[in-house]
This record gives sequence, C-alpha cells and structure tokens, in this order.
Amino acid sequence: MNIMKYIKEEIEVIKERDPAIKKTSEVFLYPSFHAILRYRLSHWLFLRKHYFLARWVSQRATRRTGIEIHPGAVIGSGLFIDHGHGVVIGETAIVGNNVTLYQGVTLGGTGKEHGKRHPTIGDNVMISAGAKVLGSFTVGEDSKIGAGSVVLSEVPANSTVVGIPGRVVKRNDKKITHPQDTLDQVHFPDPVRHELCRLLIRIENLEKGKGGLTLEALNTLEDERCRNCPDFMEDEL
Repeated sequence: MNIMKYIKEEIEVIKERDPAIKKTSEVFLYPSFHAILRYRLSHWLFLRKHYFLARWVSQRATRRTGIEIHPGAVIGSGLFIDHGHGVVIGETAIVGNNVTLYQGVTLGGTGKEHGKRHPTIGDNVMISAGAKVLGSFTVGEDSKIGAGSVVLSEVPANSTVVGIPGRVVKRNDKKITHPQDTLDQVHFPDPVRHELCRLLIRIENLEKGKGGLTLEALNTLEDERCRNCPDFMEDEL
C-alpha cells in the first residue's frame, strides 16, 4: 500500500475542489482528509480478510471525523467529502472517480438483504447536503443530487435529481416536465354533464322535426353542437 501516493492525491483533491482553502497546510485539518486516508487503510485490510482490524481503523476514523465509511466499500480516486459530518457509505457501495459528497449524505441500503444492497455512484457525481441514496442501483456519471433528496431508483447519466422521492428534473441540460407539474386540477372531463348536454340536444332535434334522421346522423349533430360549447373538452367525446 503506497500511503504517500494517497496523501498527495488527497492534498491535490482538496486544494482543487475547496475554494475556501488558503494554504496547503490547512488540508491536514480537514475531516475528509483523515477519513479517506483511514478508509484506504481499512479497505486494504478488508481485502486481506483482516476484518476486525479493518473495522477498528474504520471506527476510529468515524469517532474522529463523524464520517462513516465501511471498509468493504469500493471508492475510486478523487473523492472529496466537504464538511463531512454525518456522511455514511455502506459496505457494498461503489463510488466512482472525482465524486463530491456534502455533509449528511447517506449511501445506504433499504433492508437487511445480503449481496449488493448499496448504490453505485458514477464518475463526477455531486451529492448535496443531507441527500439519501438508498438501494442497489446506479447513479449515472456527471449527475447531481439536490440537497435533502431521497433517491430510491436508477438515475440516468448527466441528470439532476431533487425531491422526496427523488425525481429527474433535468437531463442532458434539458428540463424534464413531469405530469404532476402541469396537472390541471380544475378542468377535468365531466361525462355526466356531457351526457346531459347530448340528451338536451337530441330532444331539441326531435322537437325540430329531425326524428327522421338516422342514429348516426343524430350523433354527428350532437357532437358538433357539443364542440361549440364553451366548456367543451376533447376528452369528453
């Protein structure tokens, strides 16, 4: 295990991604720096089946930083955890390269099932403060998860997700319109009103001596009259 390689990498990641940093020496005060370095060590031990030692290193890091990363999680290079307190990354989570997590993020499971039960996070994903990504599915690369969102299903690449439950509101830089966003809760089709209207029109036609017309012809006349009604909706025919 090349610990110096990881130290240099973490220094560069924090300097590059946090505009608040003024001097390189500040990096050593960042919870993210200590949590990720200890994760690298605990993961190395985990892969060699030193499970107790791996958990011991991991739990010490949690107590010191407030960031809990299971030694079994697979994390690529360039992970940056900003602020960090309350971040949880589960055992079977897979995190790609250059991912950014903010405080309170959970990459968790939805039950006690065995096997893959935590999410896979693609490269260059940003997950904002307090977001929960729960379950065994993939968040596609270059995606963003909004603060406080609860994501329970697959997220396509290059998407923006917000809300509880999380929903895609933008994909490939284009806004996504959901049916509930434009749902008209006033102007619903009214089949009873429509049938009453047809009945009145038929009575009117019969009174005008049009009883000799075929049923099909009467229906056509009624449809034409209904379409001229100010409150007509196409769904009613």
